[in-house]
Formats: sequence, structure tokens, C-alpha cells
Amino acid sequence: MNFVKSRLSVMNFLEFAVWGAYLTCMSNYLGRAGMGAEIAWFYAIQGIVSIFMPTIMGIVADRFIRPQRLLGLCHLVAGVCMIGLFWLGAVSELPDKALFMTVYTLSVAFYMPTLALSNTVAFSILRRSGLDTVKDFPPIRVLGTVGFIVTMWFVNCLTWDGVSLGFTLGESVWKFQYTHMQFLVSGVLGVILFLYTFTLPDCPLQPQAGHKSLSEAMGVSAFRLFKDRRMAMFFIFSMFLGMSLQVTNGYAGPFLTSFKSSQIAEIASSFAANNATMLISLSQISEALCILMIPFFLRRYGIKMVMLMAMVAWVLRFGFFGVGSPQMPGVILFILSCIVYGVAFDFFNVSGGLFVDQQCGSSDRAAAQGLFMLMTNGLGASIGTLAAGAVVDHYCHWENGSLVGDWTSAWLIFAGYAAVVAILFMIVFKDKAKSPSVSDSENDQDPGGMIIEER
Repeated sequence: MNFVKSRLSVMNFLEFAVWGAYLTCMSNYLGRAGMGAEIAWFYAIQGIVSIFMPTIMGIVADRFIRPQRLLGLCHLVAGVCMIGLFWLGAVSELPDKALFMTVYTLSVAFYMPTLALSNTVAFSILRRSGLDTVKDFPPIRVLGTVGFIVTMWFVNCLTWDGVSLGFTLGESVWKFQYTHMQFLVSGVLGVILFLYTFTLPDCPLQPQAGHKSLSEAMGVSAFRLFKDRRMAMFFIFSMFLGMSLQVTNGYAGPFLTSFKSSQIAEIASSFAANNATMLISLSQISEALCILMIPFFLRRYGIKMVMLMAMVAWVLRFGFFGVGSPQMPGVILFILSCIVYGVAFDFFNVSGGLFVDQQCGSSDRAAAQGLFMLMTNGLGASIGTLAAGAVVDHYCHWENGSLVGDWTSAWLIFAGYAAVVAILFMIVFKDKAKSPSVSDSENDQDPGGMIIEER
């Protein structure tokens, strides 16, 4: 049995290692490759494809292709496309924008559904092995965050000058985090995961009980939940808060790296300026730890207060970036920004998923969870990323490969937005029902199953 959990841990490690290779450092390469103005679109595309691709692949996995096979095929397509991005970057320092974005879109269109597919595979194998998903899945899932962090550190420190590999924490224009090499790392890992899926236990197709309409299969019927004012307010605020999700993924790296262009030598050579990806990885470490804190805070404070904590944490996440600096003591604020990210992300996504699970009937839960993710990682993240891009483009500009300008104003605008959302949520959202409890046996909770999404 433990061998099964070990195999699933490796699967989760690779699943998120693929993403960690480029998600937080892609912007640095795009700026140097003449695509700095399109950064917001590159991150928004992840949200746009998340609106429909996970649902489509979910239907395929339910009816036509066994989940572990579909997981592997999706990673093969996504990985080959990532290797294609590497090739486009190797051929030209300024790749064709339209072709580059097309290949990237195809890659993320097949990668994003694997976030759900990997959980489908894990739950199926655990149940077929007689294991408890609530107890045994969270430690397996944490290995995904570890994989994300490991590849972040890898691309942060490894260098390639066209002749030999190197390793440094100091200044180097050849670090993978600044070059097209990050896509090669992601692509190779994706192909490895494709091969690895052939070693996993089988996940048979589930027999379909009755006939579902197309709207039911696509989850469109879940929108009837908007008839309930409280649920409507919850989903609307989910979208508002979802607008914060990709902001730091897209712009924290260029922000920290911009200090390399400072005329002050101590700032230009500082650890934060030259190791942006490694510093940002503290956010993922905090994420892993905060998952373990959620049960205590839910029992002690209830769902509304926990979600409000998440909103306040987003204010601090952006605000600390706005007033911090690479040197002591200012760099402590950067570190604090990364630490509060765990609260900002987990306390909303995980507790929000639990709220949806408890407030909806058993026939609506799956569709409601899909609607929750559509509002946050789909619509919210897409709109928020494009809006953030407009703000950054207004205050900052690319100069010699660095995105420089009035970053303080940009971050404080983001913090102000998050503060307004928090205040409105506190006033408008009425939690009339009893606060969810992770120990509520009446609804047969599966809190572990909530811990399924990243970034």
C-alpha cells in the first residue's frame, strides 16, 4: 500500500515540477525576447483555457479514455509544445510573437486540465487500493508543491552559456530563469511524466448512470445557483478575489529582477535582485504549511472570517512588495510578502471549496465546484491579469531587458483593490448558515479533496 502512495507522490511531484519550471520566471524571458508588452496575455491565456478545457477533458476521461492514459497524453502534447518554445527561442533571440504565443497556448491548453486529471487518477487509485483519500491524499499532494519549488530553484541557479552548464546564486545573464532554457526543463519533465503514467495502476472508466444533457455535462446547469443571493454573492466575490491570483505570478519576477538595473551596486548585486525565482519560492513553501493550518482556523473562526483573512493577506502580499526593497531591512518585507501568500491563496481556495461543498446538495456539488474554479481561476484570473498588465504598462517600461519604473504605485494600486474587495465582502456577504466545520459528519466532508489546486 505504501508503494502505491509513493508512486502517486512521484506523479504529483512531476505534475507540478512541470509548471514550476516557468510559471514565475517566464516574464523575465518574455521581456528579453521582445514580448514584454504581451506578458499579461500569456498569463491570461491560462485562465481562458481553464474556462473550458478541464471540463472537456473531464468528459473525455469519464467516457472515452482512461484517466491515467489521458493524463499522460495531455502531458505529452504540452511537453512537446514546451520543447517547441525552447526551439523557437534557440533559433532567434526575438521569436515570432504570433507563432510563439500559438505554441504556448496549445501547451497550456493541454496542461491546465492535468491539474484536475492528476487528482482524478490519485483518488481512483487510492480508493481501488483500499486507502482513505481524506487521510492519505494530502501528504501525496504536498509533494506536488515540493516539485514546484525544486524546479523553481533549479531554473533559478542553473546557467547555460551555449557551451557548458553552471550553477550560481550570483549575477548571470545565462541563468535558466532569464532564458528559453526554462521551457526545455518543463518540456522534458512533461515527457517524463507521460512515460511514467504507463507505470501507474489502471483507472477504469466509470459506467454512466443515465443520460446527461450537454449543458449538464459541461456544468452549465450550475449557474442556477445564482438564484440564491448568498451563493451569488459568494461566486461574485470569488471572481473579484480571483483577479489577484496571477498578478504576482506574472509580475513579481520582473519586479524583483528590475533592481539589477539599479545604479547602486549593493542593490544591483543583492540576492533578491539576482535570485527572484528562489525568493518567490518562499510563497510555495508557505502554501504547503498553511494547508495544515486551515482545519484549526475553520473550527475556531468560521468560514467568513477565514476568507476575510485571505483577503487581508492579499492586501499585505501586494503592500509589502510596494514598500519593500532588496536591502536590509526592506528585504524582510519581501520575505513577509511571500509568507502571507500562503494565507492569501490557501485560506480562500481551500476554505471556499469547503463552503461550496457544504452549502450545495449532493447532486450539485461537482457542478458547483466547477463553477467556483471557473469564477476564480477562469474569469477572475483572466480579467485580473489583463487589468494588472494595463496598470504595470502604465507605470513601468522595458529598458535593457528590465521592467523598470514606478513599481511602488502599481503594487499599492493592487493592494488598494484587494482592500476594497475585503471591505465590501465584510459588509455585503451574510453567512446565515452555520459555519462549516471540517468535522461535520452530516455532510460527509472530504476536506482533503479540496486541496487540489495551485496558483
